[in-house]
Amino acid sequence: MSKQQPNRRSKQESWEERYAGEDYLFGTEPNDFLAQETHRLIPGSRALAVADGEGRNGVWLAGQGLEVLSVDFSANALAKARALAAERGLMIETVQADLFAWDWPLAAFDLVAAFFIQPGQAQQKILFRAMLAALKPGGLLIFEAHAKAQAASEFGGPDNPDHLYAAAVVRRVLEEAGAEIISLEEKTIIRRGGRYPGKPASVVRLIARRPSRPQ
Repeated sequence: MSKQQPNRRSKQESWEERYAGEDYLFGTEPNDFLAQETHRLIPGSRALAVADGEGRNGVWLAGQGLEVLSVDFSANALAKARALAAERGLMIETVQADLFAWDWPLAAFDLVAAFFIQPGQAQQKILFRAMLAALKPGGLLIFEAHAKAQAASEFGGPDNPDHLYAAAVVRRVLEEAGAEIISLEEKTIIRRGGRYPGKPASVVRLIARRPSRPQ
């Protein structure tokens, strides 16, 4: 434990520093993929915005009439998320947590939205299982992250290729967990915002459902 604590503090400090400025690092507009799926959103339903950063996705979901819990590792990011919500006359609930130490709510949400969370491959399986378990039966997971091909790009993405996703691996993990895959694809997109607007990015995009009945 004594050897792990300094590393965790360093990680915490790094994220707090990253979100310390007044500007919104990735802007205040929602992820494009999420916005494209507006037709799947049900006002009054409960949504979990995972690793929501400064709240651009969670606050947007609240603006669509959903009850939102925004979770992130950074207190600074969540403070900016609450400020963004207040600016728009909205309310969100926030929780500061390490996703891999958090006591995830079970069967609590109609929607889980997660974008560009890039842990190593061993933790990717843990993450997907936790997100699916957080869904109510019939609930939806909307997910996007950098794909393996992003390793060849100079425009963003993890330096470590182990932290990139492969659609085939995602499919296997979801099928093992009993999820229904509605859509799953690897593709190249052109970013509209963030740090590299107008630049290409290789991504995995997923929509999955927790079955209404046990498998």
